[in-house]
Amino acid sequence: MGLLQGFSVAFLPENLLAALAGAALGTAVGVLPGLGPLGGAALILPFTYAMSPTAAIIMIAGIYYGGMYGGSTTSVLLNVPGETASVVTTLDGYPLTQKGRAGPTLFIMAVGSAIAAFISLVLVTLFAPWLARFGVNFGPAEFFAVMTCGLIVLSRISGGNLVSNLFPLMLGILLGTIGQEPVTSIARFTFGYFPLIAGLELTAIAIGLFGIAEIMRMIEKRESIPKIMRIRVRDMLPSREEWRRSWAPWGRGSLVGFVFGLLPGPSAALSSFASYQLEKKVSKGRHEMGTGAIEGVAGPEAANNAAATSGMIPVLALGLPFSATLALILAALMIHGIQPGPLLPVQHPDIFWGVIASMWVGNVMLLVLNIPMIGIWVSMLKVPPYLLGAFVLVIAAVGTYSVRHNIVDVYLLAGAAGVGYFFNKLNFSLSPLILGFILGPEIEKHLRQGLFLSRGDLIYFIERPIAATLWGLTIAVFLGVIIYRLLGKDAARKMEKFELED
Repeated sequence: MGLLQGFSVAFLPENLLAALAGAALGTAVGVLPGLGPLGGAALILPFTYAMSPTAAIIMIAGIYYGGMYGGSTTSVLLNVPGETASVVTTLDGYPLTQKGRAGPTLFIMAVGSAIAAFISLVLVTLFAPWLARFGVNFGPAEFFAVMTCGLIVLSRISGGNLVSNLFPLMLGILLGTIGQEPVTSIARFTFGYFPLIAGLELTAIAIGLFGIAEIMRMIEKRESIPKIMRIRVRDMLPSREEWRRSWAPWGRGSLVGFVFGLLPGPSAALSSFASYQLEKKVSKGRHEMGTGAIEGVAGPEAANNAAATSGMIPVLALGLPFSATLALILAALMIHGIQPGPLLPVQHPDIFWGVIASMWVGNVMLLVLNIPMIGIWVSMLKVPPYLLGAFVLVIAAVGTYSVRHNIVDVYLLAGAAGVGYFFNKLNFSLSPLILGFILGPEIEKHLRQGLFLSRGDLIYFIERPIAATLWGLTIAVFLGVIIYRLLGKDAARKMEKFELED
């Protein structure tokens, strides 16, 4: 019943237009190396303020999975991944292009993405009602545990060392405390500067960190683009053998992606790598992997799209984003006065199911729209970086100022761009910063609520079963990472000793 309601919402004219615009914009930013879906979502965020909550989320979600499709297109044609999840596609996608099978590869990729979205949608339909019933048991202790534990786990498994993740995370939480405290109305960290009373604007920080900073890096690199090949639509139909070899990888990739989408970490990228490794072990064409096997494209592309769909469940049903792009979706909900969490499917079923259903509609749009327009998307790479950078800078500044009509936000945009640029230079992760900024105030709110209910007794936060389980799992993950790394170092030392003796 909920899914039928979702499709009725997704097929409203406003939401169909939002899905189409999101998919098209996502493909465009995915094609451009360096910008990616995260930068595109950040740039479009201020323009969603005038939209309904459902349309706003549908549009940003469209940019998310459209960006993956666009990044995969350049991976296949040019060996240039548009974003992290598309790196795996280069391993077999570009060799297939060199064999003259670029068109069928792109067709297989597009169809697989739509099929994966449908499979993931069916699994979400079965899984979401159970999660909603389970979430009714959540109180301040459980919300505090799931958000705090989620941030801690993300800081350990998202790559890089502990400092490169924890420092931006703590900085983001600190920035989130600037402004008027919600309970006592005391101004915090404003230093007597009145414009800071309202706090820092998320839009300015997100666009600066992920939009302007990436454009600065792209201009700095000045990478040359290989010669773009011409693909005719009539040459894109796969052969019967390519169809036959794609069905099983689509199914396996969809299941892998669905599972990874429910877990903390960069689910789209991790699911792509996991799917590729699985195909190398079980696929009948595994002996061709790395030299141009269609399984090496069909599986990972289905996986990253399924992960994008199932990754919406933790955001909508728990209020916990597992990536920076999903954090912007969470922010868009909160901007529109919608509180994500276990009660969302009950209190706002139109938003929950409408967004989920729209992802399948959007993937069908990608299939129908983008195959004839592949040449147009790839030709965007011919735009000089300095022209693209100037265009993005103007859009970013106008969009940031339009939110609160406050020139301080434009200054904040410039400061965030500088921080993002230098953090990239120093190999600091940016995702924990934005996650900390968004979730920090929510963690503080649930902490204060819990302390009020327990009259200051901290045992309240670990004595409830769900909260205790979450804390236990977090400790297990921490210990597991430490043991894994110690064992890895020990194995490396033994191998080095063996080679020296040999």
